[in-house]
Amino acid sequence: VQLQASGGGLVQAGGSLRLSCVVSGRTFSRYAMGWFRQGPGKEREFVSAIGRTGYDTYYADFVKGRFTISRDNAKLTVYLQMNSLEPEDTAVYYCATPKEQLARSTYFRSTSYDYWGQGTLVTVSS
Repeated sequence: VQLQASGGGLVQAGGSLRLSCVVSGRTFSRYAMGWFRQGPGKEREFVSAIGRTGYDTYYADFVKGRFTISRDNAKLTVYLQMNSLEPEDTAVYYCATPKEQLARSTYFRSTSYDYWGQGTLVTVSS
């Protein structure tokens, strides 16, 4: 299973970016997808997740109303639309997917995910 994240870059505060993550090597539509991030000197933290159908979505409190997760099962891709970006959003963003189905209570844990992309750097300038 391989995950390829893209879409990061340098943006001014208040700007937007859309991250993409393409998955290969498995039946994409059968599994949840998650986005995590790791800022400078910080631990990796949960950002957002989406169930296999796209109906169930989950967000960290600090991104609610600003970020939107979605997926296109035909394109084997999960997206993270990020609006109203803040300097505090500067981080490497990782997409991830689990080996098995996830219970709703476990979407937020990085340990629930088995396959990870290489990360894409988002830098937000003030």
